[in-house]
Amino acid sequence: MALSVDIEKRLGAFRLCVSFEAGDEAFGLLGASGCGKSMTLKCIAGIERPDRGRIVLDGRVLFDSAGHIDMPVRKRRVGYLFQDYALFPNMTVFDNLCCGIPGNRRERRRKAGEYLERFYLTGLEEHYPWQLSGGQRQRAALARMLAAKPDILMLDEPFTALDNDLKWQLERELMDVISRFGGTTLFVSHDRNEAYRLTERIAVMEAGALVEVRDKRELFAGPRTLAAALLTGCKNVTRIERRADGRFFAADWGIFLKAERGMETAGYAGFRAHYFEPAVEDAPENVLECEILRVVEDTFSVIVLFRQKGNPAAGDRSLLRYELSKEAWSRLEGQGCQTLRLRIPPEKLMLLERRDALGTGNEG
Repeated sequence: MALSVDIEKRLGAFRLCVSFEAGDEAFGLLGASGCGKSMTLKCIAGIERPDRGRIVLDGRVLFDSAGHIDMPVRKRRVGYLFQDYALFPNMTVFDNLCCGIPGNRRERRRKAGEYLERFYLTGLEEHYPWQLSGGQRQRAALARMLAAKPDILMLDEPFTALDNDLKWQLERELMDVISRFGGTTLFVSHDRNEAYRLTERIAVMEAGALVEVRDKRELFAGPRTLAAALLTGCKNVTRIERRADGRFFAADWGIFLKAERGMETAGYAGFRAHYFEPAVEDAPENVLECEILRVVEDTFSVIVLFRQKGNPAAGDRSLLRYELSKEAWSRLEGQGCQTLRLRIPPEKLMLLERRDALGTGNEG
């Protein structure tokens, strides 16, 4: 199975402009609320109509503005799991399943029974959606979607508003569903950890555009754009100014930096909170003399908020975040952390572009 999407759509001042391809894989769309993730799925499903472009699924043209093709929703064979699951409220679980299954009445009832058993819904077939728990509703929606034998699965923020225990249980079940399906799965999320666990490649979206499409491990290890760094959890970001000697001045952090790798178009630098190293006395570069502002105890770690001593810059970006284990923090406290000095290893410093759309750079 293969999906090819190249579309544009305007909604007032908002402009969606996305182009990507996905094969037999779990492909993630990662972005903040309002960036166009759900709109992209709706265009693929036929719920929304792009202004221009082309959508092709396994050789079938679902939409082509130039060729005046706009296949009806019912013929696209797209499995779409909405955030609210979209079960028919006036139908029982059994009837919800039957309505999506092709064939005669006897065949639909037989297949519905199989999916009831497969998704642990036996005994709930006569229940209505409002009588089900959040997990039961999700399983019923997944069963209905898969029973219709779709050519693609599209999952739109499927864990929204679920508590942590239920979310983890359903996530494991969804992993099994995706693995057994074997075709193209699109997974929409604003949660980087969900996207990492459930997908293989990730497209980072910002303001209606794709800014990076990468293997998930490569993306998290070395994002190339400011949006990707922030969405993958980087808490320390600064504007940078290139100097003639090859160094960079971190305008928000108030120090000079050396990086192992550089991009001519980089306008920002990012550094992950758990990569700081205690600086030795003769450390040659990238050393911060820390003015500790607050120490926050998290569940299993300690978060130290600090800034470079004497830094005249103001604002949130002048603050840095150092995250370490409670045991490591206890050792530093015992050594007198009022004089804490931290080093940024050059190989861990991420130089970042700010892109308005995939393939275009905008220094800022």
